[in-house]
Amino acid sequence: MGKSVKIGDLAPNFRLYSQTAQTVELKDFISTSSIVLFFYPKDNTIICTKEVCHFRDNFDEFQKIDDAEVLGISSDSVDLHKRFSEANNLPFKLLSDPDEEARKLYGVPKTLGIVPGRVTYVIDKQGVIRHIFSSQLNYKAHIKEALSALKSM
Repeated sequence: MGKSVKIGDLAPNFRLYSQTAQTVELKDFISTSSIVLFFYPKDNTIICTKEVCHFRDNFDEFQKIDDAEVLGISSDSVDLHKRFSEANNLPFKLLSDPDEEARKLYGVPKTLGIVPGRVTYVIDKQGVIRHIFSSQLNYKAHIKEALSALKSM
């Protein structure tokens, strides 16, 4: 795993495919909106499904604050992301990181060295990381922390 980014660092750019097979680069959102970037372990698992649905249920709140862009990342395939997104009516992009390149750029740790970590980053319009929250089990806190960070920027 790479060195973990810290608050105040420039957010590393990445280029991944979304659930619609479109190329997405983080730099495309810089200067136009704040970004809530959340890494999660796997589609169709209990806590991950609850987390993405909680992001979905609070999506309007993110939009009210600076029209924030929400991006979710896991190592699942584009096809799996597409089915998962459709099944849960997700209004934001899920990005496929099969080689864990973005995960490594951010230094997202693995729990017990096995399970991909669950970490949320709030990035401002200048591309600076303003908040980081990590909790493998407290999925609701990811949304609460992100909203609070956005409101304070």
